[in-house]
Amino acid sequence: MHLNDFDFDLPEELIAQEPLAERTGSRLMILNRGTGSLTIGGFSSIVDHFRAGDVLVINDTRVIPARLLGCKESGGKVEVLLVRRLAGDEETWICLTKASKGPRVGTRLLLGDTLTGTVVDGGEEPYKHIQFACEGDFLQQIEEIGRMPLPPYIRRDDSQLDKERYQTVFAQNAGAVAAPTAGLHFTPEILQQLRNKGVEIHPLTLHVGIGTFLPVRVDNIREHRMHAEHFTVPVATAAAVNQARASGRRIFSLGTTSTRTLEYAVDDQGQLQAGSGDCDLFIYPGYRFCTVDAM
Repeated sequence: MHLNDFDFDLPEELIAQEPLAERTGSRLMILNRGTGSLTIGGFSSIVDHFRAGDVLVINDTRVIPARLLGCKESGGKVEVLLVRRLAGDEETWICLTKASKGPRVGTRLLLGDTLTGTVVDGGEEPYKHIQFACEGDFLQQIEEIGRMPLPPYIRRDDSQLDKERYQTVFAQNAGAVAAPTAGLHFTPEILQQLRNKGVEIHPLTLHVGIGTFLPVRVDNIREHRMHAEHFTVPVATAAAVNQARASGRRIFSLGTTSTRTLEYAVDDQGQLQAGSGDCDLFIYPGYRFCTVDAM
């Protein structure tokens, strides 16, 4: 299975550079795997494709404005992209840096009036481990001075509006460096319409990582290795999914991040396990789904 098997034409003018005024204004493509039919309509019609008893699993990760601009204490501009927090260390993050001359171990970075960082380890190329120090809460500082890391196909500077619109309406747990984009079109009204129809909505968390921005660099896609992303499946979500499957009800996953988490966290008996871990599941044609009925 080769990379060029997945080539398709995508006209540049069809890649939206700004969000629509209304989240539900986007188009929706429905592919029925049973009949092979493909239809295109408005996103608000998504409610029509659910029925009472269905379970919809959403990803409630929250994007942090992970791009930090500043300078090295010795001079020279630097840009830092937060990738993920080191396990067991609240202050040290794995980061990517961009500078005319990359900062070495021991280099101190000035990233705001009250935020500094020190390179404490070279890490595995191209990453560096940076220990941050600030007055007050670190994530609150990031919310104030950080910039949103937009995908490479968005060819414009970020704006203040992106802190609101490059975020789902149900985002809760901060830690992603990119949005779970399938969820961006949902509104509180759409979610309520689904609940009124008898659809159960349950969250999980997968913090979308830097790998979402990186291309597949191997010709044989089976050789591609996904970057691991941290996830949490709540006890209530696991119970709801397992009960639905046992009674023959459908499991919908909202986007690829929810899908990969649900498929990764299932055991050999087909039971979704509650808990946390790091997901590196790569799904490609031929994969047999264990949990998800529709995406």
